[in-house]
Amino acid sequence: MTALAKPVVRVENISVNFGSIQALTDVSMEVFAGEVVALVGDNGAGKSTLIKTIAGVIQPDEGKIYIDGREAELKTPAAARRLGIETVYQDLALAPDLDMVGNLFLGREEVREGFWGRLGVLDEGKMREYAEDTIRRLRVPVHSSRQKVGSMSGGQRQSVAVARAIAWECKMVIMDEPTAALGVEECEKVLQLIRDIRNAGTAVLIISHNMTHVFEVADRVVVLRLGRKVAESDRKDTSMDQVVSWITGSSAQAELCSK
Repeated sequence: MTALAKPVVRVENISVNFGSIQALTDVSMEVFAGEVVALVGDNGAGKSTLIKTIAGVIQPDEGKIYIDGREAELKTPAAARRLGIETVYQDLALAPDLDMVGNLFLGREEVREGFWGRLGVLDEGKMREYAEDTIRRLRVPVHSSRQKVGSMSGGQRQSVAVARAIAWECKMVIMDEPTAALGVEECEKVLQLIRDIRNAGTAVLIISHNMTHVFEVADRVVVLRLGRKVAESDRKDTSMDQVVSWITGSSAQAELCSK
């Protein structure tokens, strides 16, 4: 990133307490448009707390969040979505009895114009056309926009959830363990979808325990340990062994190497 580039999202000195438990302490990081940042660390490192803070689920006790350079108050997930921050959690939150169109437009249904629209009649043709365009544009690996999500494979469901997140011109998409429990072929399709999103100029923040996948798609790696950021590096300037040593704390001293 050039010195003149402005991060899509910047978190500054974020701290979060849950009673006597200090979940995050003075964490700062940035995510730019057109890059994938991997947030890594052991269980309990604070990864989920950090992404939920950015997503508006948790409010920090200290620190600030900036979106496109402006301080943002993300008091609810809806507030985060209005500012262009979408999150895909591990449970995906899809409706299995609906097809891709129904899931894509859930809560955003389009109604027909004129008299029928005033009666609440949905414009199914317009919604299906948009869904099928999204399938083509993002190369979502589904057979048809009419296929029920409940009949899809794990990789297809993950792709539909990601497509739903970014179909509405979001600025950054957060993905929590996007390749968990997927087979090799489906993992590659999801990783390619992440690359495509990045290449289209969207900022991507992923949590992953799979270091191989991290090194396949990430541009930068941010390491949390016991609620603190202990390291940050361009992926090309570090190694998998080094990242693992930062995660486990086996390095003599974790170096902050922001690139």
